[in-house]
This record gives sequence, structure tokens and C-alpha cells, in this order.
Amino acid sequence: MILTLDIGTTHLKAALFQDDGMLASINQVALLPNTASDGSFELEVLQWSSGLADLCAGLTIPSTLKAVVVSGNGPTLVPVLGRPRNLNGRLVASAENARLWLDRRAVREAGEISHLCGSFVDAGFFLPKALYLYRHQRPLYDQTLYFLSSYDYLNYLLTSEAFSIMHAEGSERWYWSDSLLDRLGLDKEKFPPFCYPGDLIGTVTVLASGCLGIPAGIPVFAGGPDFFVSILGTGAVELGRVCDRSGTSEGINLCVREPLADDRLMTYRHPIKPFYNVSGIISTSGKAIGWAKDLFGMAQISFERMYAEMAKAVPGCGGLVFLPYLTGERAPLWDPDARGVFNGLDLSTGRSEMLRSVAEGVCFAIRDVITVMEELGGHVGELRITGGPAQSRFLNQLKADITGRGILVPTMQEAELLGSLVLAQTALGEYASLAEAAEHLVRIKDHYLPDPHLKELYDGLFDIYRSTYRQLKTVHQHGKGVAET
Repeated sequence: MILTLDIGTTHLKAALFQDDGMLASINQVALLPNTASDGSFELEVLQWSSGLADLCAGLTIPSTLKAVVVSGNGPTLVPVLGRPRNLNGRLVASAENARLWLDRRAVREAGEISHLCGSFVDAGFFLPKALYLYRHQRPLYDQTLYFLSSYDYLNYLLTSEAFSIMHAEGSERWYWSDSLLDRLGLDKEKFPPFCYPGDLIGTVTVLASGCLGIPAGIPVFAGGPDFFVSILGTGAVELGRVCDRSGTSEGINLCVREPLADDRLMTYRHPIKPFYNVSGIISTSGKAIGWAKDLFGMAQISFERMYAEMAKAVPGCGGLVFLPYLTGERAPLWDPDARGVFNGLDLSTGRSEMLRSVAEGVCFAIRDVITVMEELGGHVGELRITGGPAQSRFLNQLKADITGRGILVPTMQEAELLGSLVLAQTALGEYASLAEAAEHLVRIKDHYLPDPHLKELYDGLFDIYRSTYRQLKTVHQHGKGVAET
């Protein structure tokens, strides 16, 4: 069997897969991140240790286990202060709170690094957060033994080996380089050496085995960022295939033959060589829908009941358009100052219309990303959907109608866990390539087609969606100029 683990923003998940790739068992525990008005978005790392122990106990790890692979949200930064140890039966390493990918405190540092790199680096990326600690929390920076990502931290607990998983060669822009660390005055020894998905990190230590019940000596292979393993776990391994990883945020990943050189999107090597992956990350998709659910007094009801409320409103909500930029926006705008907007409110607007417009706004954000992909010459085919929101038939059909693309829903919705299985079985030599493993292991259960009768409506609203941002950005910039004058 293979054990795969994934660290999400709000859940830690684990799955056991049989040798034939069939799911044997799956479990998850909730995580409770903390957010504050200063832009911080943190998680106490002891939650990972407790969750890991609970998951392993619930899954009953067999002695025949062959490998472990860990994936997780990124870019998350964990300041690690000590070595792994047993703390009251929990496997821990002394560390300060993890700075999650939504942490926005390092905007100034990101601007400086962007200038040095000659290309945009977001405040949520790994290096700006480390530089922020160096500038504003120097005692913590000085105490830090290693800066690790979420999945690197769990690998460290399991193996006592510190590595940083880079998802693809030549991707230092989204991580760091020795020369950039030197220019920023940061200590290189705090940034562990890079390895790549599928590489052997180490083996499960006796310490980890005693705490978790995982057999000692089992190989731990590098997983990596959730978007990377999701590409494999949805089977987006051929040209034109798209992985839409939905959750708190949304990652759109397109397989192309040649890189698309444009700073509105990120381009790097695809898991399947010699292809490239063109990526657009939307900051708040599921997060925006959850925000609306709470805002309109529906916190205690199910998401399915909320989607039923959305369905009461007519498509297009009578011209109401929502911009889901609740924490700024990444692709394709890369604007930390962007903000959420309802455009088109009138006296006929009710709760159903406002709720539906939020879901439509998220789908317009997805369309914005794939429109830029096509403007740059990429071919965008059907979207392979993964993540919690993909369980909603309403939302899947809405994505199809607004993007104009077919929506495929894999049988195994936890694509991160399945993608890590693809890595493990390929690393163990059970498949000749990642592409072969993904094609064999990924199965599709549902297919949604766009309603052609809604095309004209959503084409027009998409134009309003885009123009609303452009016009408000111009007003905002003009207002700043007046204030500065």
C-alpha cells in the first residue's frame, strides 16, 4: 500500500491506496488558521502534528506499506527552530506559526524582490515572507534553523532530513537562488537544498514510527505543491488538458508545448516532459463563496442548500456582476490593491441574486485566466475539476456555462492524494512514466457541457466584469495621485 498526505488550508487529509491504485481508506481532520487585520494568515504547526497522529491512527497503517508522499498548500513558510522529537506522543519539531499562502504582510518586500528579479513576485510567495521576518521579526529570524514549506515540514518530521521541494527545474523565481539570498543579506544555510517531485527524501525514522505507527525504514518520496500533484491526479497530462484545482483559492493549469512568455501568468516545466505548464492562480474562489455564505446569514446550513438558494436567481442575476478580489488578486492581474465589488445593484436585487453573483464572479475569474491563455496562443480544452467545490453540480454547470468549456469531474476528487500516488508508484518503478501512471489511475465520473443559450448573456457580462476592474483601477490610481500631490 501507499500512504499519501495533503496539507490544505482548512484540512489535513490522508489516504491509503492499494497496489492496484484503488482507494483503501481516506480520512481528514480540520485545521483552524488565524487571520488578522494586519494581513497575517497563520496556522499553529502543532495542528499538523496532532492531525497527523489522528489520521495515522484512524487509517491503521499496514506493515506492508511501500512508501509515503506528502503534498501541501504553497507557498507556505514555516520557521523551524529545532529537531523532530516526541512531545506527549505527538511527532513535533519546535517551530513558529506557519505563514500561509494568504499572508499579505510582505507586500513591500515582494516589491523589492520583484525589482531585483525583473519580474513580478507576489507577497504570498516564500522569499518575501522570509525577508519580512528578517526585517520585522529579527529575533525569530535569528533563531530559525530552517525555512520550510508545509510539505517540507512534514517530510522533516518523518525523516529528520531538511529539503526544499522545487516543483520544476528552472523555477527559482518562485523560490530563491543563492545569488538572490546574497543580495538580500539572508543566510543561505537557513534555506535547505532543493530536490524535485519523486526524489527520495529519506526513510521513516524510528522516532516517527514510534509516534505514528508507520513502519520505520519506509521510503518517503518528494511530493510538492498541491497544484503540481493535482495536475497528475486529474490526468491533465496531454496538450490542451486543464487542471482546475478548486478550494479556498483556484489554480488553473494548462498543458502546452512551448512556454507562454507573459507576466500575467506563470510558466514552467510541466510534470510531463517536454511540455510546459501555464498557471493562473485566483486568490479567493471558494473563500469568496464561503465569505458570502457567512455574510448572508447561512453559516449554519450546508453548501448544497446555499447553492440551491443561488439557483433561485436567473442566470446573470439581472446584470449584477461581482469581482472576487477579496485579498487582492493574483493571475492575471497581480494587483494586491484590487478589491471585491458588486456592480449593478438595484432595488430588485435580493439575497439569491447576490449569492449567485459571487459564484458567477468566481467563474468569470476562471474565464479571465483561460482567456489570457488563449490570447497568448494556448489551446484550452475541457477543464478537469478537483477539490471540495467540485462536489456541487450547480457550480460545475455554472463553470461550464460561463467558461464555455466542458467540465470533467474525476472519480477521485482528492486529486492531490491521487497525484501523490502517481509519483510514488512511478518512483517505485511500477509505471514507466508519470504520464502512463496518471492515464491508468485517473478515472472520470461526470461530464458537464455549456448551455449554448447562455453564451450571449455571459459573453456580455464577462466584458462588464473585465471593464469594471479596469475603470476602478484607473479611478484608484488617479485618486492616489491627487492625494500624493
